[in-house]
Amino acid sequence: MEQLANVGSDMAQAARWHETDHVRCELAFVQALELLDLTISDPRWRGRRKEPARTRELLCDAMSGGTTNGSDLTALDRYFFPYAVAARACR
Repeated sequence: MEQLANVGSDMAQAARWHETDHVRCELAFVQALELLDLTISDPRWRGRRKEPARTRELLCDAMSGGTTNGSDLTALDRYFFPYAVAARACR
């Protein structure tokens, strides 16, 4: 839960800065990708890597305008929100 909540946090920052500050947007986007890559390579995700791999694909699509899969940052923010709520409840 926490891993995907952290990805969602960085993705939300990228969405927040997408139109106004391209440098901050790019930094948050790269951080989200790094966290997704770490999640995908984490042995604890064995057998469940399809979801974070697809999420990575959709995030890349959304950041490039959603031309391939019709992805958008708002929809991804809605996707990650439950992970943030669940991670906070587990603390």
